[in-house]
Amino acid sequence: MHIELLTRELLTDSLQEEVSLLYRQLNAENKQRAMAEILESNNNVLVAICQIDSEIAGIALLSTYKVISGYRGLVEDVVVDSEHRGKGIGRKLMEKLLDEAKALGLDEILLFTGHHRTPAIGLYTSLGFAPRKSGIYNLRLIN
Repeated sequence: MHIELLTRELLTDSLQEEVSLLYRQLNAENKQRAMAEILESNNNVLVAICQIDSEIAGIALLSTYKVISGYRGLVEDVVVDSEHRGKGIGRKLMEKLLDEAKALGLDEILLFTGHHRTPAIGLYTSLGFAPRKSGIYNLRLIN
């Protein structure tokens, strides 16, 4: 198992395809953006990947942004291949993102997950995340 940050230099067509297939396990209906677009320098997104035998077994993204109330991160799109779940990959990906967040000096990290994702909630709480006392509202601008 190898965990690292994905960069544009490491991105290949086959890696893009592997990530695309993996993401469909999380959400098959969402339109995906190309990894090259995600990895643009002005996008402020870190992409942690887990490779096992040179194949992508998991990904997790951390978007960073600065607002008046602080320097924040938002964890997005955490997914581990169904064949590799239960091996600690999600934890390793999250630990990598948390290490990067600390190195960047973030004040806070947010994440959203469905109430039905019991294993994910267990992972996040074991890493110190706690529910926030606030509502989440959503407005889809594109379909």
